[in-house]
Amino acid sequence: MFGYIWEYIYTSFLRYWLKWLIRQATATCELQRICSGYKPGAARTTKAEYALQSSKNEVLRAALETSKDSLEQCVDQIMKVKNIKPAKDPKFRESLHICLLQITGYSSLYISVEDLRKEVFNSDNPEHEAMLLKLWDLLMPTVKLESRITKQWGDIGFQGDDPKTDFRGMGLLGLINLVFFSENYTTEARQVLSHANHPKLGYSYAIVGINLTEMAYSLLKSGALKPHFYNTVQGTPVLQHFHQLYCYLAYEFDKFWIAEEPESIMQFNQYREKFHNIVRTHLQDPGVCLTLTVNSKN
Repeated sequence: MFGYIWEYIYTSFLRYWLKWLIRQATATCELQRICSGYKPGAARTTKAEYALQSSKNEVLRAALETSKDSLEQCVDQIMKVKNIKPAKDPKFRESLHICLLQITGYSSLYISVEDLRKEVFNSDNPEHEAMLLKLWDLLMPTVKLESRITKQWGDIGFQGDDPKTDFRGMGLLGLINLVFFSENYTTEARQVLSHANHPKLGYSYAIVGINLTEMAYSLLKSGALKPHFYNTVQGTPVLQHFHQLYCYLAYEFDKFWIAEEPESIMQFNQYREKFHNIVRTHLQDPGVCLTLTVNSKN
């Protein structure tokens, strides 16, 4: 209770006067001090985001929802409101512009990911079907698929004879992630599949992959992935960056599963939660970069 009271007092009263005193002493506003005091990345952008959210000025708060095409104009408005002279602080404009690209880009990325998640896999859509068959060819290049509906799908970790039923939770997003990993990290994807087919430590490759897509999606939705994207993308994060994050999770989960040596696939939820907690702990590091460090075709 005391913590909530203190936070209310600080955000409502003390923070404003503290900022005012520091501005009088340094002749710079909070955003200037953040942009000049921190190197590009999560530490700087996260603090800039908090400063904008907490501001009593409508122009600064509105910056968080500005479209990409209007960001330069938005920065000009902020500089005018805060009376920041380009000649005195020549690096401010570019630094704040990058921060805003990252902040607003994260929101746009979530919308794009959500759209793919909501898109239902449709067997009557040639593009969807081609993507599914491409996944098979990438993972099983020497084995011909006997028919579209077949028990062979179980060889790459689907539950039934028709994979479309397994995409319900994550929609097209789950399939796109599986294909992206297989296409851009083919050697690694086939290696992970071979581990998944291990007689003792095996697991359902595709089903686990869709499950990891859900993990990536939930981390994105909660905002937990902000430090990662702010550190790895010096600009607007796009869908490819999300797919790359999935590749990291797919590869690292496989290493984690093999190292833990679970007694049974029935313990999957327990180990999934343990892996999830490890990832969340990594994301609490301001310098976090969840990047797959193997050679990509991209």
